[in-house]
Amino acid sequence: MDVLPILKALRRNKIGAILIGVQIAITLAIVCNCLSVVDQYRERSSRPSGIDEGDIFTFSNQWVGKPADLAARTEADLAAIRAVPGVVDAEETNSFPLRGGGWGWGLSLKPTQKVPTSPTTLYFVDEHGLATYGLRLIAGRWFTREEVSNHGMHDVSFPASVVLSDYLAHKLYPSGNALGQIVYWTPSASSRIVGIVDRAETPWAGYGGPEDEQSSFLPYHFVSALAMYVVRTRPGRLAEAMRAVPARLYALSRQRVIDNMKTFAETRTTAYAIPRSTAVLLGSLSALLLAITIFGIIGLTMYWVGQRRRQIGVRRALGASWVDILSYFHTENLLIAGIGALLGVAMGLASNLWLVSHFALPRMSVVFIAVAALCVLVVSQAAVLWPALRAASISPGIVARGL
Repeated sequence: MDVLPILKALRRNKIGAILIGVQIAITLAIVCNCLSVVDQYRERSSRPSGIDEGDIFTFSNQWVGKPADLAARTEADLAAIRAVPGVVDAEETNSFPLRGGGWGWGLSLKPTQKVPTSPTTLYFVDEHGLATYGLRLIAGRWFTREEVSNHGMHDVSFPASVVLSDYLAHKLYPSGNALGQIVYWTPSASSRIVGIVDRAETPWAGYGGPEDEQSSFLPYHFVSALAMYVVRTRPGRLAEAMRAVPARLYALSRQRVIDNMKTFAETRTTAYAIPRSTAVLLGSLSALLLAITIFGIIGLTMYWVGQRRRQIGVRRALGASWVDILSYFHTENLLIAGIGALLGVAMGLASNLWLVSHFALPRMSVVFIAVAALCVLVVSQAAVLWPALRAASISPGIVARGL
């Protein structure tokens, strides 16, 4: 197909062609960035937390009044929970992965540091923590019963030993020699790294950010009137244990309120509710923009077909087939969409650089925007098909009738 006649025809209809080209460029720039963010949310929400998610449930326990024997009550609760059929182990803690709230601190390599080397979340665990969470210990050891002590809500103290996530250990010691090293919480409080677990996400990992796997486990019994219980069950026994555990605890004492009992799958859903809603919103926006672009192409092409009815009739009378007419309009659309796509690629990359610098988003892959541009070209070609078929159906007799 000779493109020179098409270019001459576009010069006579340049306003419409420019509008469609700019619309395609803007659509491509917005859609590729939206879909890039959606893909990042999808990747983030599918990351493993590091624990046995399928067999864990959690709940909060609020003691009524101010019992003086909180430590003994908690120990009795845990013993009762661990005795429930189907329960592997249980833990009382201040927080757990993806909960949405927890305690944080800064870790330093030297006592004189003014700025910590890395922030970290603090998980209080005892000797049962490894089995309760289903964590994978990749170096060193877990805590012994003798290392675990009580820690109240307002206590400010740090243990002699600590277990870190692998991500945090490598951030502190990139050479990989973290095991056995000393880290500092304050200039006068330090801990020795006695173990490293494969991975453990923070309570706020659902919100994104660079601290998603910077977790520390401290050997503490959390002594508080309000605490979290983490229970791990045998495969297939989750629902059964979730019914049995509250009954067992209320049998020990009715002076409590058990609330927020949920599986870890529900916790994950809640943690990523905002990213998921944002992804749905951006996906809907992309679909709406594509629909507007499609209808714009269809409308403009139909308008051009109406204007060129006599010209198309003459071409048909001179022997042009319906394939030639289809080819003409598809080539014309490809030229407009191609120029718009090139402009859209440039706009998409520029806007992505702006988003990266202002909102700390990961940089969009060039492959991603190339695929998006190809999709926009395919959609544009599909949009022009129906008007082109209408043009190809124009009879050569239209010339004889003077229409």
